[in-house]
Amino acid sequence: MAARPEPRPGVMQIEAYVPGKSNAGAGVAKIHKLSSNETPLGPSPKAVEAIRGADHFELYPDGSATRLREAIAAKYGLDPNRIVCGAGSDELLSLITNAYVGPGDEGLFSEHGFLVYRIAILAAGGTPVVAPEKDYHADVDAILARVTPKTKIVFLANPNNPTGTYLPFSEVKRLHAGLPPHVVLVLDAAYAEYVRRNDYESGLELVATSENVVMMRTFSKIYGLANLRLGWMVAPAHIVDAVNRIRGPFNINGPAMAAGIAAIQDDLHVGKAIAHNEQWLAWLTKELEALGLKVTPSVGNFLLVHFPQEAGKTAKEADAFLSSRGLILRRIDAYGLPHALRLTIGDEEANRLVVETLREFLSGRKQDA
Repeated sequence: MAARPEPRPGVMQIEAYVPGKSNAGAGVAKIHKLSSNETPLGPSPKAVEAIRGADHFELYPDGSATRLREAIAAKYGLDPNRIVCGAGSDELLSLITNAYVGPGDEGLFSEHGFLVYRIAILAAGGTPVVAPEKDYHADVDAILARVTPKTKIVFLANPNNPTGTYLPFSEVKRLHAGLPPHVVLVLDAAYAEYVRRNDYESGLELVATSENVVMMRTFSKIYGLANLRLGWMVAPAHIVDAVNRIRGPFNINGPAMAAGIAAIQDDLHVGKAIAHNEQWLAWLTKELEALGLKVTPSVGNFLLVHFPQEAGKTAKEADAFLSSRGLILRRIDAYGLPHALRLTIGDEEANRLVVETLREFLSGRKQDA
């Protein structure tokens, strides 16, 4: 008999998720946080007004998020009864995993996939299985080769964080076609609004025509509501039923719901965010490559920037130098990418400053750091 309470198997294998840092240390006059893929435009002014107008804080919120689900359904032409809302897509990832994965089961994801997938699988008592990627892209054949009778769920971030790469819809359909019907395919489309590719589809079509596909979205990225924790998923009715049985009854607060409704209806603000990202994603890619750095082509609102493995020019040293100038990027060692940094597309000032600071860093002129 144990001398004290012991967590169940799997819990202590979890390496706690570490968010992108926010601080640069003492002596830095201005911080540019480019570590968490937050929008530099902030939320819709209409969403801010909706939060300010929220009241009746003594009352519980609508436990079914009815008006929010209806707003999402109207936006995308969906059945609101097929939508579940959560405290960020992170909560929904945990809920779907807990609904379908248990001890002895396996959950599958790609080599550089979102860290929360592994955490959710271990927390549910399952075994994480990792499929290697090909040139920082998810590899459908590698994923399918690792499906076993124990596989219960497959996660595909599309676009993927932190690489910024994506699979065309033809490949997503091929992945789905190769999965047994009892395996849940979760399409994590947190960055879908940013994608400007004709061969991309977030997954709505597959959800509508399948019994084992779930698509997840978030209000944390292009909608600028990360602080409120708000996300949603659309799924077949039987999966929605299972998730709602384990979902907390009041998992979303009222102000978040009000802001989400206003945000998803403000197409003008979203359009500005898309235009800003399209301009500066291309500019940063070109400028960083001109410095001699390898940049993985991205369709999201961030870039995976690779650094040389030579003394004085490594990703770790670049991160320290950038931080000393108030530029906070994301170390991604936990993703198996110790020689790269993830750079969020910021405002014009931050974007230009990153390029100038990296130019100084790579030239070896660091005496003022």
